[in-house]
Amino acid sequence: MTFPKQGSSHDEVMASINEALASDADWRGGRIFSLVYFAGEDVAEVIRDAYSAAIFTNGLGPTAFRSLKKMESEVIGMTADILGLPEAVGNMTSGGTESIIMAVKTARDWARAEKGITDPEIVLPVTAHPAFDKAAQYLGVKSVPVPIREDYRADVQAAQRAISPSTILVVGSAPCYPFGVIDPIPELAALAAAQGIPCHVDACLGGFLLPFMERTGHLVPLWDFRVPGVASISADLHKYGFAARGASTVMYRDKAYRRHQYFMKENWPGGLYGSPTMAGSRPGGAVAAAWAVLTYLGEDGFSRLARTITGTTRTLVDGINSIEGLRVLAEPDMSVFAFTSDSLDIYAVGDALSEFGWNPDRQQDPPGLHIMVTPTHADVALDFLRDLRLAVARVVSGEQAPGGQAAMYGGISKMDDRAPVKSFISDFIDTLTKKE
Repeated sequence: MTFPKQGSSHDEVMASINEALASDADWRGGRIFSLVYFAGEDVAEVIRDAYSAAIFTNGLGPTAFRSLKKMESEVIGMTADILGLPEAVGNMTSGGTESIIMAVKTARDWARAEKGITDPEIVLPVTAHPAFDKAAQYLGVKSVPVPIREDYRADVQAAQRAISPSTILVVGSAPCYPFGVIDPIPELAALAAAQGIPCHVDACLGGFLLPFMERTGHLVPLWDFRVPGVASISADLHKYGFAARGASTVMYRDKAYRRHQYFMKENWPGGLYGSPTMAGSRPGGAVAAAWAVLTYLGEDGFSRLARTITGTTRTLVDGINSIEGLRVLAEPDMSVFAFTSDSLDIYAVGDALSEFGWNPDRQQDPPGLHIMVTPTHADVALDFLRDLRLAVARVVSGEQAPGGQAAMYGGISKMDDRAPVKSFISDFIDTLTKKE
């Protein structure tokens, strides 16, 4: 598309947008199991109204937009409260990736200033989010992965062996995205503390659901600031905080430690410049929408949604385990999990599900299909299980869905040389900004 010589009317613009949106996956109907965390039309209306009200505000200017300073401070205060340390400090970011990058940057700069470490390393389980590897690549930090145990949780003994004089951070997940289990945070944090190293908990996924699961009677392993040695936590507002996209938090136990996160430029001709996170200008709408959702739902609303999510998760886990040939890979601590098969091509099952209009994510090592449960899935869980049984029957009969992903994922999962896989991913990314 070339730059238009003439503008279009409002109706023409919206017609084009709505036509494009019509080709998207049916997230409102619960047909996808990732990417969108939909809590209902009432919450969506609050988000739209709050975002629109603050759409022209800019988080770069807290003195000009005192409203954003107030709302962000209150979001951080509410987040600290549910993470077990009301006096914790933090900032809002654009998402979990930025929160994780900030946590790694803070640890790197702290270790450089306090310990003189110039060849920094982070120790993390192989199930940790790829954003840590992205942070390591961006920030000149070495990522040191450690294996997981048979229960899919981080191997603490392996983490201990991986720590070196250059280690600046030990990482655990609450929960890890692939399998939905919480790493042994008390053990990891104690291990880090014994070496004088901070521990970061990636609760981007669980930060706004696990506290309310616990408050509604579920047994949740300790993972938050109640654990001594946990120095920082990332928790996404736009996941189970149900806020608009572009909203996460990175939280710190200690105010002095957080100061290593900041960027300052004291001698710029344009004036004194400082920013707490990666972004300069920040969309005020995301701040306002996050504040609006937290105050609209409150503890009772989040607890209600937590009960719906956990009940639906139980229905799906039990239903999948009851289908001959399928099994859930790990008993999830939360609302995300993966399932596989020891006798069937699980990717072919995924292709058959796609034929029925479902969109589960594919995983590797081990091969599996991934499910992320939101409140909208409560109404379709039994329909999904019905279609999953039909999908399994198709695969058992030898029927293959045309144009599916089974051949691609099956081939890629067997490749020991990962260089061609990285090339394939690069080629795919190239296509993302190329018109079909």
